[in-house]
Amino acid sequence: MTTVATSPSRTGARPPLPAARGALSEAVPAALSRLEPADPAPMLDAARAAISRDAPDPFGEDLHLALYVCYELHYRGFDGVDDGWEWAPALLALRGALERRFLAALRAETGPGDDVEAVLAEVLAEPADAYGVSHYLRDKGEWWQVREHAVHRSAYHLKEADPHAWLIPRLRGQAKAALVAVEFDEFGGGRGEDMHSQLFADLMEDLGLDPSYGRYLDLVPARMLAIVNMMSLFGLHRSLRGAMAGHFAAAEITTAPAARRMAAALERLGAGPRCVRFHTEHIEADAVHEQVLRHDVLGDLLAREPELAGDVVFGVRATEFLEGRFGEHLLASWRTGRTSLLQALPTGSV
Repeated sequence: MTTVATSPSRTGARPPLPAARGALSEAVPAALSRLEPADPAPMLDAARAAISRDAPDPFGEDLHLALYVCYELHYRGFDGVDDGWEWAPALLALRGALERRFLAALRAETGPGDDVEAVLAEVLAEPADAYGVSHYLRDKGEWWQVREHAVHRSAYHLKEADPHAWLIPRLRGQAKAALVAVEFDEFGGGRGEDMHSQLFADLMEDLGLDPSYGRYLDLVPARMLAIVNMMSLFGLHRSLRGAMAGHFAAAEITTAPAARRMAAALERLGAGPRCVRFHTEHIEADAVHEQVLRHDVLGDLLAREPELAGDVVFGVRATEFLEGRFGEHLLASWRTGRTSLLQALPTGSV
């Protein structure tokens, strides 16, 4: 198991570039590893042209890994990759083409609408017969499935709160102040050891997993990467600030009940206190955050910019759609005894 002293997630070391899953996700790492940001990049130009010509699956492995790599340059970057690539025009042009394909598909799947209260009420009212991943893990989940779940979620939770921070400068007044209050909690109330991303790293260690940032990217399928990419997409575009606010509200509404079930699952399996703490922390915190986001963030945002109601609804529905696809994949895999990752984890190892 990786120790606190040497874990790259704590020393700041950057992850390696991932293995390709197709032509798009091959072109991006090839450019990043072989070229300087100012160099001509024919492989990126060819990849961008291929998107229009070949219409790749907007929810597929190749597109989402390529998009994830592009976005990761705005977070920690990759080992051996020049930081100048973050704003390299050729890469931004390709990223834009990937984004447009993904965004158009999300809009097509979610449909129009601008009734924010109605869509939030739908999220709040969990059906009595609802049965998702957290229900399954609480009732019958096995240790290997809990570990797989943590590997999937590490793509997001090891940078938890970071995508939402991009929303701060795009808000005003009470909406901005309230969002900062929520983010302050997410970042541990000023204590590094209490940041939610650190609590998740602690959980991973207790599960016998390596908490190094980006360690399991090669194992995480597109159904999870799409969720993280959605957050980066919404956060990086000011025009999608309403969608980001809607996503954040939807995420906080659903987190507390799911966290309660996850804590019960871990306690049933005999997990240690550091493992359980990540979820118990979210039971109380996110119940409060949900109220703040609904009333103070969304309420003030829509009072100032009522024209964003449709985008808020889109953010809520896109979150529900992608989380639903992800959950279906996990349950379908686990019920047949198959790994939900691209490759099964070795038993008892990192």
